[in-house]
Amino acid sequence: MKKIIVILVHALVVWALCGATIAIGRSATTMQSTLIIHAILAPIFAALVSLFYYKKFHYTTPIQTAIIFLLLVMVMDAGIVAPVFEKSYAMFKSVLGTWIPFILIFLATYITGKVTTTNEVRTADNKSHS
Repeated sequence: MKKIIVILVHALVVWALCGATIAIGRSATTMQSTLIIHAILAPIFAALVSLFYYKKFHYTTPIQTAIIFLLLVMVMDAGIVAPVFEKSYAMFKSVLGTWIPFILIFLATYITGKVTTTNEVRTADNKSHS
């Protein structure tokens, strides 16, 4: 159970950072600029949070982690953001606002896991040959 909670909390952090980006962006600039900033920052958030997760915990494979991060973000957007904050599901019509960040979160999490895992294997191999 602890492992499940750990991965879900990390995914929730990514979702919260994305939400904060949208909230701050809405009050500081246009919605179009906010969505562009969000599309840029979402994969950065995912990469940084997943890097921390992989280095400290690494309970799941890169593909599992990427799927969990993506599904949690999608569920929170569909279950909380759209009905509670937006009072509409129109956000899911926006490629820039929703679908591009979803894809980039998945890819950033997966690639970070693959690179981290590969580096750990190489480091372990190097130590065993020393």
